[in-house]
Amino acid sequence: MLLDALRADLRAVGDPGRAVGMQQYMRSTMPYHGVPSPKLIDVCRRRFADLAFASAPQWWRTSRFLWRHAQFREERYAAIVLSGFPVAREFQTPAALPLYEEMIQRGAWWDYVDEVAVRRLGPILRRFPDPMAAEMRSWAVGEDLWKRRSSIICQVGSGTETDLALLMDRMEPSLERKEFFLRKAIGWALRQYARVEPSVVADYVSRNGTRLSPLSRREALRVIRL
Repeated sequence: MLLDALRADLRAVGDPGRAVGMQQYMRSTMPYHGVPSPKLIDVCRRRFADLAFASAPQWWRTSRFLWRHAQFREERYAAIVLSGFPVAREFQTPAALPLYEEMIQRGAWWDYVDEVAVRRLGPILRRFPDPMAAEMRSWAVGEDLWKRRSSIICQVGSGTETDLALLMDRMEPSLERKEFFLRKAIGWALRQYARVEPSVVADYVSRNGTRLSPLSRREALRVIRL
């Protein structure tokens, strides 16, 4: 019932003409309703406002149901919104990792992955550093491209709370990889940390020389005045 109601809400505010361009831009096999992000958030706020979850399993089952049964891309975006809704704040623990891992692996594209990595994994890592650090180090050496990317960028929003040693450990296995999304992730992670410790990032880029791709170096140094 929740998914049916959500789909009707999105259809009501969607723009079929816009939907075509959105699908093409995202190279998506899944169609769009044509709902821009601000309207999507408004729909989710209204539709999810009265939801309450008695337990973590009830929350993740609902989020997972929306994710798995989505027929339009915005419905998957809504599943991600629900996963981080205020009523689920107490459930944001390492036990939620299987839900987010599924979204990352099945989503397998930057619009899903970056939101989950930065806004879901990152806060859990800051609250539960030891178990999450171990898991992110494991992801960083795995074969799944998107889990690797997630492990690298999950501290993008951490600012002064960034664990520098952990960041270096997670970038290291991918420094010489060729994939665009890993190179971009490394540059993004370094650029964000440069806002905290620019001299540390400048030194890291200098020391790693050609191990870093031109893309990663360029992104890392973007906010540093050399």
